[in-house]
Amino acid sequence: MRRSLVIAITLLALSVLFVGGPSLLFSPSTSDIAPDETEVSPRMTTVGDSESKFWRFISPQERFQQRSPLNVIVRGDTDDILQVMSEEGDGEWAELDDRAANDTENETILEEENGHATGVKWGDATGATRYAWVDPGPGEDAYWTTESAQLEDGDYYGQRYHIRLYESPNPDDQWVAMQGHTEHFDWFTLRHRVDGVEAAQSKIESDFMALPQVDTEQDVRRIYLNNSGPSDANGWATVVDLTGMILLPAGVGLAARKRTRSTGTGTGRGTNPERVSEHAPDAVDDRLTDVDRRRIAAAYDRIEAGHIILVFTVLALFLGVRMGGLLLERRAGFMTPHMIAAMLYPVIALGIPTATYLIAGTLTRRLDAAIVAAGSLAVAIWLDYGLLGVDSLPVDVVLQRMLVVVALGLIAGGAAKRATRDSRFNDLLLAGVAMWVVVLVGTLFGYF
Repeated sequence: MRRSLVIAITLLALSVLFVGGPSLLFSPSTSDIAPDETEVSPRMTTVGDSESKFWRFISPQERFQQRSPLNVIVRGDTDDILQVMSEEGDGEWAELDDRAANDTENETILEEENGHATGVKWGDATGATRYAWVDPGPGEDAYWTTESAQLEDGDYYGQRYHIRLYESPNPDDQWVAMQGHTEHFDWFTLRHRVDGVEAAQSKIESDFMALPQVDTEQDVRRIYLNNSGPSDANGWATVVDLTGMILLPAGVGLAARKRTRSTGTGTGRGTNPERVSEHAPDAVDDRLTDVDRRRIAAAYDRIEAGHIILVFTVLALFLGVRMGGLLLERRAGFMTPHMIAAMLYPVIALGIPTATYLIAGTLTRRLDAAIVAAGSLAVAIWLDYGLLGVDSLPVDVVLQRMLVVVALGLIAGGAAKRATRDSRFNDLLLAGVAMWVVVLVGTLFGYF
């Protein structure tokens, strides 16, 4: 029992050191990502001289919770705005673009003639329903409405820019309010986690500014809506005015601009590898004491082939789910998001602990197996976030990741040979399985 307690404390310290500590240290906005759940009285916003108004947040329920701040407002017809954002160059324009690949003059003509669409082709998106509170104006009652459309740029099972659009309740007012944010798919919750709103707002803003008809000084500006707080929102919204522009018919899109990247081999002054001192290893070795050498030798002798196999197995299963989701999303168009999730989630929930138990059963020492399994999962989590570009996490996510790291370590420790001498169902294994199940079920139901 004492040994089990030591292992549990060691795993907890490891999770704090390698998961909790770096998350809180390198994610300055961690505490700001959680939205404000307090229900407030709505303060309405008008656009220009329009009679209709909207509340500056959207909410997952028909309640006035300051959850997701609206951060882009586009003046213009809804159909025109969607056309501008979803069209891209094809057909004869794509052929002209190919012929003009090395001709600057022709490329300029192409952009002038073919300039009604933004540079990003925003695709149709799926996502949970969010409600906006709109007021048509005098003589009519305000009401909750769902999004008119959802757009995305990126991968559903990776990271993406996601936009929800809400059109004016009065067609004559001609405005569309947008809520843009970046998010990534969390395989533990099977839902998207919002990373922030500022990057998405800047992307949408620069996308409209790329239109040749847009005067960046007159047609694009920012207004203060006082809806800062959730995520990294600063309270400012972008306003784009397309009402005075003439858009070309549908089917003519903006050909993507050429981007040339200069890559070169380093010819600057650097250290010649051949000039590195050949005595560097000796210098390190000279600083080691006999006690240090004995400790290194003892640690080396404890390494088993199963440790290496366990490391790569956990990494392969965890990162394989991410890569598999992206591959199926791009190549298996007949599969819905729910089908992909149903296929791959069992690898997380059952595959990782099962493989860990089987491989750890070939290892001798409980503490070694526990540390290797927990450390491998911690590394896999960080690699996953690094590939997605996620640099800030809410506290509940950090806590959940710490708990699954500890749980997997307990499962591995309970499967080691020295832990199963008396019974295969020992305290470490039972505690690890129970924690794994409770944490995953609690995560799916929103408790973590």
